[in-house]
Amino acid sequence: MFTIKEFLRSEVKPALGCTEPGAVALGVARAVEELGGAPVKHIEVVVSDSIYKNGMYVGIPGTNGLKGNDIAAAMASLCGRSEYGLEVLKDCDENTVELSKSMVGAGLVSIVPDLARHGVYVEAKVNTEKDTAVAVIENTHTNITLVTLNGKTIFQAEETKQEDGPTAKKLSIPEEVAGMNFTELVSLAEDMDAEDVDYVMNGVDMNLTIAEYGFSHTVGINLGSTIREMAGDHYDSDDLSSKVKAVAAAASDARMDGAPYPVMSSAGSGNHGITAILPVYVVGEHYGKHREDIARAIAFSHLTTSFIKSRMGRLSPVCGCSVAAGAGAASGIVYLLSKDIKKAISAMEI
Repeated sequence: MFTIKEFLRSEVKPALGCTEPGAVALGVARAVEELGGAPVKHIEVVVSDSIYKNGMYVGIPGTNGLKGNDIAAAMASLCGRSEYGLEVLKDCDENTVELSKSMVGAGLVSIVPDLARHGVYVEAKVNTEKDTAVAVIENTHTNITLVTLNGKTIFQAEETKQEDGPTAKKLSIPEEVAGMNFTELVSLAEDMDAEDVDYVMNGVDMNLTIAEYGFSHTVGINLGSTIREMAGDHYDSDDLSSKVKAVAAAASDARMDGAPYPVMSSAGSGNHGITAILPVYVVGEHYGKHREDIARAIAFSHLTTSFIKSRMGRLSPVCGCSVAAGAGAASGIVYLLSKDIKKAISAMEI
């Protein structure tokens, strides 16, 4: 069985912008790294239905409002670094943005939906004058399973030997989660050490920063600021419903508009991370809970979110923020206030 440390490092990661164009950018960046710096002639990215839909009209950070998988792919070919994971575009600058716009305008980038593929799938093919490199991402947004150069395999996902002989792909953390019952899984939160607590609370700081950006700028549909304004004096009352909604909405407003700040994601989604983290933190801060208790409750929320996502699919037509991360936040809040797993389960079911 995996540990809470392995879970957090796999399922709770910084992400710059929406994770769907982030995965597209990551695939392109990884392919380009095999091409030795030669000028890119064309990029074709085949994506699943969900990647295509989710990345079509979301803001790309640092682009002053540009949107879509094609801009993310073009930028990745110029400045992307796969070692950054879902922060793959963080080194890009204004010059990169202008060059990327020119690439897209010249028809050098193609995003092709494969409607027979569902969930997370990205196949990025990058051509230069002489070479072609391909990188494939499957199942999770950072899970690169194959890299080829001119048809030769450069990297293939690790395989493990079964006891009876045949090989099989090594289980990912989401697959490990899918094989556990709920109580067994969320009990991992009790095994957190000081390093894990710091990691979780770093995610709080990250998501609060982008929430503050959402409050101080007109971004997205400006929902966070609107909720806070309409709440008036009620905003800081013991009824935390307005504050929870406003803080989470402000962070999402900023993220989906392309604010130049990362968020701490959960189960492969930045909005899931916002939803799973900030409501639990707001409640914990209001009631003066210890830092370690808040961190464990947020970890509980992350674990719950991944538990549900492992049953419903990484990407789905159903809103994961409400069904998975929303349930995660509810369970985390109840666990923070009661330390009772049965009550946390009841909160998820309501």
